[in-house]
Amino acid sequence: MSLQQTLVLAILPELPRYLGTGADNASWLVTGTLVAGAVAIPTLSRLADMFGKKRMMLITLGLVIAGSMLGGFTDGLPLVIAGRALQGVGVAIVPIGISIMRDELPEQRLPLGVALMSATLAIGGAVALPLSGLLVSRLNWHSIFWITAVAGVVLFVAVALIVPPSDVRSGGSFDYPGAIVLSLAITTVLLGLTKGSSWGWWSARTIAVTVVGLALLVVWVPIERRARNPLVDLRVSTLPPILLVNTTSILAGFATFANYVATPQILQLDARTGYGLGLDPLRSGLWMMPSALTFGAMAPAAAWLIRRIGAKATLLVGVLVLMVTYVVRIYAGPSLGPTVVATVVVAVGASMSYAAMPSLIMASVPETETAAANGLNVLLRTVGTAAASTALAALTTGIIVTVEDAPYPSADAFTAFFWLAAGTAAIAVLLTLALMRTPAGGVTASR
Repeated sequence: MSLQQTLVLAILPELPRYLGTGADNASWLVTGTLVAGAVAIPTLSRLADMFGKKRMMLITLGLVIAGSMLGGFTDGLPLVIAGRALQGVGVAIVPIGISIMRDELPEQRLPLGVALMSATLAIGGAVALPLSGLLVSRLNWHSIFWITAVAGVVLFVAVALIVPPSDVRSGGSFDYPGAIVLSLAITTVLLGLTKGSSWGWWSARTIAVTVVGLALLVVWVPIERRARNPLVDLRVSTLPPILLVNTTSILAGFATFANYVATPQILQLDARTGYGLGLDPLRSGLWMMPSALTFGAMAPAAAWLIRRIGAKATLLVGVLVLMVTYVVRIYAGPSLGPTVVATVVVAVGASMSYAAMPSLIMASVPETETAAANGLNVLLRTVGTAAASTALAALTTGIIVTVEDAPYPSADAFTAFFWLAAGTAAIAVLLTLALMRTPAGGVTASR
């Protein structure tokens, strides 16, 4: 899932030429994937709790395979966007997979399982950057879809043969009104976030889309409170421990993703700017890989910390590392050595944070709500990552410097962005300190 989400990013500047369209139209290959994933997470997570996690994982993989094949065998922009949207549904695999682990793994092995799965998110994203450049240079741009189609087929067979079906189900009827209204709300809010830089932040379209999305969220709350089997159990989601973890998830998602959207730009920007390092996409991706390997290597350490000092303390250490690293990075400058070291240390903090949050969620919800609760957490983390991308786009297009008559993002834009990332991590620290004062446990009985 992580691989397919990121593969297209490295060739995004070339996609208008490949598809014979403008940059704004080509950007829908990213926006469509993000929106489809955000809609799929709560819907498929709830269906997994109701009708079986293995079944919904296989359905999700089937949609990913279909999207990959569609993108791999067409040159038409609408069909490629549709393929990317189907691929975006794959993000629902994360909460469903975590809930399967809760059902199948002994309690002492669960933290390691969750930490390893969280680590693969960074590993897939980092591997995708150099891999996409290599595939496109040796084959063609369709190959980024072929590789995910093949991987999807292999995983579909593996899940079908190896993953056992779970008897832990919530039952009840599906909340169609809640799902429709929430999907519309998520879609419109994310459209405002992701398209604001091209539409204009204060344009009538951006404001209208954002306001409609927020209004739909307001309408959605009473719908969920009245539903017999709500898509998102607000009674559980507003418990102090879960509310604090989910809010921290938004902030940690922003702080973590800030590293992965800003660093490649700095590595690839023209060296004449005075801070860009002038690397090509392949070498830039290779220098990002140490952070991905660190994320994976930290998984056992994060699991050990959760068992040793608890998930709350592990989360606190993680967000503290994120906060301090961004402050140090601002003063260390943009040279290659400090930049790579900073990406590695951010991966250390993110690994601890991403491993701790699902553990805290599962400690506070009944087994029959695991996928839905983790789905909401992953959804909010996605909102944080979208906000990071949006903030960077706004800063780098608004604070520019001209070098030999060519406009480039100013170094001040990246400094402001890293201060913003440090600030979001600092708020996450305060929320985690408040979380540590809340009693352990939560809702333990099924509805």
